[in-house]
Amino acid sequence: MTDIEFLYFQNLKKAVQDKYLESHSPSFDDISKWKGIDIIYFQEDLRQKAKGNISEKTFYTYFKNNAHEKIPRIDMLNILSVYVGFNSWSEFRKKNPIAEQKKFIETTNVPVINEAIATDNQEAMPISKPEIPVDNQTSYDINQNINFSNNESKPNFLKRYLWLGISVFLFAIVLILVFYDNLFYKKYTYAFTDADRNSSIKGELDVKIIRDNESPILFKVKPNSPFVYETKSKKLKMVISSPFYKTDVVTRDLTNAPESENIELKPNDYAIQLFYYSKSIKDFKKKTYQLNRLISDKALIYQVVDSDIYGIETLDKQKYISLVTLPTTSLENLEVIDSQMENGKIVMIKFKITEDEKSK
Repeated sequence: MTDIEFLYFQNLKKAVQDKYLESHSPSFDDISKWKGIDIIYFQEDLRQKAKGNISEKTFYTYFKNNAHEKIPRIDMLNILSVYVGFNSWSEFRKKNPIAEQKKFIETTNVPVINEAIATDNQEAMPISKPEIPVDNQTSYDINQNINFSNNESKPNFLKRYLWLGISVFLFAIVLILVFYDNLFYKKYTYAFTDADRNSSIKGELDVKIIRDNESPILFKVKPNSPFVYETKSKKLKMVISSPFYKTDVVTRDLTNAPESENIELKPNDYAIQLFYYSKSIKDFKKKTYQLNRLISDKALIYQVVDSDIYGIETLDKQKYISLVTLPTTSLENLEVIDSQMENGKIVMIKFKITEDEKSK
């Protein structure tokens, strides 16, 4: 990417900002300061006017203090250009030219530069000794050349086969250690079910394996799938968690434990209600009432942003309720990551909105 392309993109961002301000009043006029609801409203306006979508990650990467001087993909540039009234990124550039300064090199300097380059190349090239015709060589020179050639062609058999033998020996040791260790491993399969409904878990689960004097190991278990774990240890400690089930700590003595087992998880009713009233229900008044009743006025609410620069943004209770009651397509991708209860009220919510940059 050239500097001139980045300048064109800066002009396009300014045009996008001015176009949005014609019919909306975000928290800030400066597009680089938009966040949360402002971005969602802009995404909705972009879908309606340009029939395209921009993800939250792309917005944060290219519109929030683009210090790396990068520009989006051509398809995204085309969508933004359509939004501001042009048919394509190419047409936007053509009708919004930027003056470019051009530098010329005098033709008289070209031979000098070429001469300098040639001189440098001559200095860099190694000087080889001119070959002497065989007719002009002495018998001593010819014998010396023959001896030198024979010495180069002789392989160092001892060194070659010594390294080969060492390599084969080490490889054999590694194979023995690997297969010897695997003889003591045993496979265990754990299935998870809903304790109230006696049905398989339809959501994703996190299984964290706790070992003595080691960092925990995290596994993701897909919906309706068992967790399979191989170990040679005689003890097992698992922490099982999910946004919609209560965290459970499972410990097992594997000395005589069965190789297959079913584990019941207790549903987190408040988390399920939060998800239902945040995403599923369509009745605006009922949704607002139930969320007001369910969430504490002092709740800490975090929106996880898919960006390398901006990781988390905070919202208060009313902003969260306003967000989840907006009739936007972004709500379809809302995902509650975590929630915490205290005295019958939800005091912490962590959520994210995942989006694909595809035309709707």
